[in-house]
Amino acid sequence: MKQIFLSLGLVVGLFMSCQSQNAHKVTKLWETDAVIKTPESVLPDFENQQLYVSLIEGGGWDADGKGGIGILTMDGKIKNQDFVTGLNAPKGLGRLNQNLYAADMGVVVVISLTNGKVLKTIAIPGGKNLNDITADTNTNTIYVSDSKTGRIWKIINDTPELYLEGVNGANGLKQVGSELFFAKGKALWKAGVDKKQVKIANVPNGIDGIEPVGNGDFIVTAWAGYLYYVTADGKVETLLDTHTEKKNAADIGYDQKNKIIYIPSFNGNTVAAYKLD
Repeated sequence: MKQIFLSLGLVVGLFMSCQSQNAHKVTKLWETDAVIKTPESVLPDFENQQLYVSLIEGGGWDADGKGGIGILTMDGKIKNQDFVTGLNAPKGLGRLNQNLYAADMGVVVVISLTNGKVLKTIAIPGGKNLNDITADTNTNTIYVSDSKTGRIWKIINDTPELYLEGVNGANGLKQVGSELFFAKGKALWKAGVDKKQVKIANVPNGIDGIEPVGNGDFIVTAWAGYLYYVTADGKVETLLDTHTEKKNAADIGYDQKNKIIYIPSFNGNTVAAYKLD
C-alpha cells in the first residue's frame, strides 16, 4: 500500500508540475504579411489607437540611411510605412509627451509625433550599438542600453548621463515605477533609485524585449524566436517558439488592458499579435 500511495503521489506531483509550467498561454490574433521592413520594436500608442514600428530594412547594424519608423493600426493594417525615413538601423522606441525617441546606432533620435520630423539627435558618449529604450514619464527621463559597451544611459533634458555599466549583454529595458528592469544576457535584472542590482530570473536564451504584465510578472522575448512568461519570484514558462519558422521575437509591445502582445519578427518581416491567457 505504501508503494501505491507513493506512486499516486508521484503522479499527482508530476501533474501539478505540468500544470504550473503551463499556467499561461497565448492565442494568435493576427499577423501582417511579410512586408514590414525588418521590424525591431513595437510601441503601442493607445491615445491614437496605432502602433509605431521601428524598421531597419538594411543590415542590423549598418549606417545605410535605409531605416525608419512605420505606423500600423491596432489590428495590423499598414497605416504609414514611411512615417519617419532616413534613419540607419533604428531599434528601441520610447515616448515622452509628444516626442518619440529611437535608438539608432550611436545616437538617440528625437522625433515629433505630430509630423514625423526629426527634431534632434542626442549623441551617446562612446555609443556603439544602442538597442532598447524606455521612458520614465514621472521624471521625464529616457533610458537607453548599449549592447556593445554593456552600459545603460539615462537622458534628462537631452543630456546623457551614464547610469549603469558592466551590464554584459545589455538589451531590453523597461521602467516600472521607480525601478528599471533590464536584460543582462539571459538574465532579467532590476535596479532601484539606489542602482542596487537584483537578479529576477534566468531564461534559456538572450533576452530582447521586456514588458510588465501588471501584476508583478513579466513577458520577455529572446531574439532567436522565443516568448517567455517570468513570474515575480523567478519562475519561467515558454509561451511561444517560432525559431524553426525563422521568425525572431524582437522588442515587443504590450497592451495590459486587453492582454495583447505585439511581436516584431525582425527577419520574418512581420508583426503579429497574441492574446495572453
